[in-house]
Amino acid sequence: MNEGTRFKTTAGPVKGRVTRAVEWATPYWTRGSAGRETPPDLVRVLYTGWIVAFALKVLGASWDVSWHFKWLRDDLAPPHLLNSAGTAIVVALTIVHWYTGYGVDRVAQRLIQWGTVVFLVAVPLDLINHRVNGLDITSWSPSHMLLYIGTAFMIAGVARGWYVSAPEGRSRPVILGAFFVYFLENLLFPSEHQEYGILELASWDRGTPYAEPSLINFAAEQMGRAVDRGMIEKFSLPVADWVYPVWYGVAAVLVLVAARKLVGLRWTATAVAAVYVTYRAVIWPLLVLGGFPPSAVPFFLVIAAICVDVAFLIPWTFPRAVLGAVLTTVGVYGGLTLQDRVLEAPPFLMASAPIAAAAVAVTWLAFEWWHSRTPRRGAVAPDPTPAPATDPVTS
Repeated sequence: MNEGTRFKTTAGPVKGRVTRAVEWATPYWTRGSAGRETPPDLVRVLYTGWIVAFALKVLGASWDVSWHFKWLRDDLAPPHLLNSAGTAIVVALTIVHWYTGYGVDRVAQRLIQWGTVVFLVAVPLDLINHRVNGLDITSWSPSHMLLYIGTAFMIAGVARGWYVSAPEGRSRPVILGAFFVYFLENLLFPSEHQEYGILELASWDRGTPYAEPSLINFAAEQMGRAVDRGMIEKFSLPVADWVYPVWYGVAAVLVLVAARKLVGLRWTATAVAAVYVTYRAVIWPLLVLGGFPPSAVPFFLVIAAICVDVAFLIPWTFPRAVLGAVLTTVGVYGGLTLQDRVLEAPPFLMASAPIAAAAVAVTWLAFEWWHSRTPRRGAVAPDPTPAPATDPVTS
């Protein structure tokens, strides 16, 4: 077979699949309001797109934080390009939901739209911030926080859209749980600064810093300090020691509580935390093999998640929230102590534990109150322009 024939035989099936995909999708491209009846195959295609988009963003983000502990920042660095590919899919799906109204109710549609807008506004603001101020010595900077907030709104909207539009079946709770994993990863992304930073500081103490000299010298010049251990500590661990355990002990625990409540299956919180921690444990050696710095994986989060699921064995709301706050706080701070002795963990202030426990109890009770007053999932509103009868794309 010559080269031209081989090209035609490979290009033909691809062109055929593209043509069938366009023919399948075109009848759905009609203007409609959020909440219109959505065929199951269209729901599957839309939310598969969201899964792929968030997967690209998570991979890009994981690579990005490791990259910034080794090299000077670069707008066109490969992690940014990978993240941008996910963002492009996000923008396309946001337009589809906005124009057609398929696969979302009004609340989900608004959350997705506002999340996408905030994220897209935050990107140039972050670029300007770096042009003016150089490096962000912390992941908790205002421009970064806008990126996290925008992504959080996106994922919350997508999770709600799936919750209200997905057909019943085995995949429904699994995919809803997957969106909670994405939400948890986005929420905990800024805390990775401390998880990388503690090992960066240790590498300096060993005399073999992970960061390249160009990055260290640039950071020292920006701080107006000599390159010494104090400067490296400020670069590696710039936030107070109470931030890390309180963020995990309150924000991450509340996400796990919401996952357990909304997915509704036993040990949901443990599964969500275990998937996240497993991902971190798998990406860690892959990044190291690529020549990038390692991080302290938050294995202790699984202990806290187990505590959440144990608390949900209590059928009464108030005792569940109060006891759950105590259990999860013990799980976070006790797990951190154990991990610090056995492996490595970022610095944490044990004295912040009572504050974290009180905050968890209040927010847990507030979430239970909100959930008890939120209408349960029901049928979507009738659509005056029903979806066209089309067959799903097949290979």
